[in-house]
Amino acid sequence: QVQLVESGGGLVQAGGSLRLSCLASGSIFSINAMGWYRQAPGKQRELVALLNSGGITKYADSGKDRFTISRASVKNTVYLQMNRLKAEDTAFYYCNGDVVPNGGGRSDYWGQGTQVNVSS
Repeated sequence: QVQLVESGGGLVQAGGSLRLSCLASGSIFSINAMGWYRQAPGKQRELVALLNSGGITKYADSGKDRFTISRASVKNTVYLQMNRLKAEDTAFYYCNGDVVPNGGGRSDYWGQGTQVNVSS
């Protein structure tokens, strides 16, 4: 069993910052990548940022130069630092893990999500 738990969402004014955290725990052998996705009302879930085990990052154009995904010193934890937030960043943010569980296989796991509201 693998669990991903997000934290750090909330309400912030436009131009402000938030840092989201995601901890992956459970029966984990290795993690190939962890990432953040978001879904706004009436829209499809979209990639925000991705970090693979080699340290390679990928960002959606909407967050380039404003968002930074990084690995924490705590094992299996990633952060999403979001700066200069805009009203259009308002969404439910989900953590995703491309995980190899103990016992083999490889699957995508999702957290429950955390709400980010940016007031204009």
